[in-house]
Order: sequence, then structure tokens, then C-alpha cells
Amino acid sequence: MIRVCIVDDHALVRAGLEQLLGLADDVAVVGSAADGRQAVEVVADRRPDVVLMDLSMPVLDGVAATRAITSAVPDTRVLVLTSFGDRTRIGDAMDAGAVGYLLKDAEPTELFSGIRAAATGRWLSADMAGAA
Repeated sequence: MIRVCIVDDHALVRAGLEQLLGLADDVAVVGSAADGRQAVEVVADRRPDVVLMDLSMPVLDGVAATRAITSAVPDTRVLVLTSFGDRTRIGDAMDAGAVGYLLKDAEPTELFSGIRAAATGRWLSADMAGAA
């Protein structure tokens, strides 16, 4: 079972992702957070395998939260899920320790594939590989 934490400042996005991920037999949502600081706390407490991390959030942005999480809980892998696809954001997220990057307009099958791949190693969306 892949344990996932959802981090996004939009409650509707978190709820939708939790419902979608509930359809997979091999994925369990073990926590969620509305900002980067909460994310660091939830991940330290729940120790998920994968964190779905938004980049643009209040209090502590996704890049800083990714850096803190990968430093404090190195076995947890961060998969960025955001609407920003520019080279700078991709580079910042990857430099902070993210293992992959998906845009929010990805198909559900791509999200599931990304989570499964992130749980086992480095992965980057095929659509984003050319931009990195």
C-alpha cells in the first residue's frame, strides 16, 4: 500500500484528490495539509511514502516545504502537482528534492502512474521532461 499525503491550499482540490485516490487498491491517503508548514508537520507525524505537493501556497510555499520534508523525512518522496509548468518552477522543485512533477491537467491514469513511480524512484512527467 502506497501511503499518500495531499498538500494543496484549496479544500476542493484536496477533497477531489482524496476521492480519486480512494479508487485505487494500492493507494491510501494518510493525511492532508492546506499550506507548506502544515505539510511539514503532517509528514513528520504520518510518514507517508509520497506527498502530492502544490507549489503556490500560503505560509510556506511548496518548494520550501519540499526542501524541509526531504531533509527531515528522506524516505518520503515528493511529487509536485501544480498548475505551473515553467522551467524555473520545475528546476526549483527538483532542486528542493522533488522526484517528479505533474501538471493539474494530467489524466487520472497519469497521476496514479506518477504516484506509483514516485514511491519507487525518480520520475518526471513525459510532458514536462522537455521543459526541465
